[in-house]
Amino acid sequence: MLPRAAVLAWACADWWYALRWELRSLRRGAPPPEAPGGDGSGVAVLLVPGVFESWRFLQPLTEALRAGGHRVHVVDALGFNGGGIPEAALAVRRHVDEQGLGLDGPLAVVGHSKGGLIGKQLLAHHDDDGRFQHLVAVNTPFSGSALARWVPLRAVRVFAPGGQVLRELAAREDVNRAITSISSRVDPNVPGSSRLPGARHVTIDTVGHFRVLADPRLQAAVLEALAALSAPGRP
Repeated sequence: MLPRAAVLAWACADWWYALRWELRSLRRGAPPPEAPGGDGSGVAVLLVPGVFESWRFLQPLTEALRAGGHRVHVVDALGFNGGGIPEAALAVRRHVDEQGLGLDGPLAVVGHSKGGLIGKQLLAHHDDDGRFQHLVAVNTPFSGSALARWVPLRAVRVFAPGGQVLRELAAREDVNRAITSISSRVDPNVPGSSRLPGARHVTIDTVGHFRVLADPRLQAAVLEALAALSAPGRP
């Protein structure tokens, strides 16, 4: 176990990182038209941010995915992702249908925090046609976060352990085999567990909830999880 003072220092650095990226997201204004990028050697990746995050918040991970050849897609309709998880999943599915994603090759979801819950909601309730091949969830509170009980915001209170949405998602263990859950060794925001029965789990040896997005080790783990989808011979 890390000393408490060390964890506190890392947590402060983590929140400072989050604040800087939130401000960057605000300054950039409206996003440009979607430009998937990548060189075509990878798969289509749908990027889903966490609560109160725009897709721009995940830019370091986006750049790593594009450098790895993946075509990254975002859902601007989510805004800063303050709505409900079922509603967000519907918005993402509409975007997939409108853009025809996943019709010409594998489609994966990469979600940070709440984005991972939205991703599991997609697998559990909006994948009758098998459009979503895999979910890579980063620091996702699948078991909830006890800290959410103390935050007087509806968008955060939904993460309190035992909530209806979390219970319903936990019951859908059948989709866990299509999930890779990646988490920091110590996540001050999600002191519970990001593990799921039947899912693949990867631990990054760092402290924090946000700053891991720019960590090369996290980016490598995400790319590794996606590698099997773009392997030669895969339909």
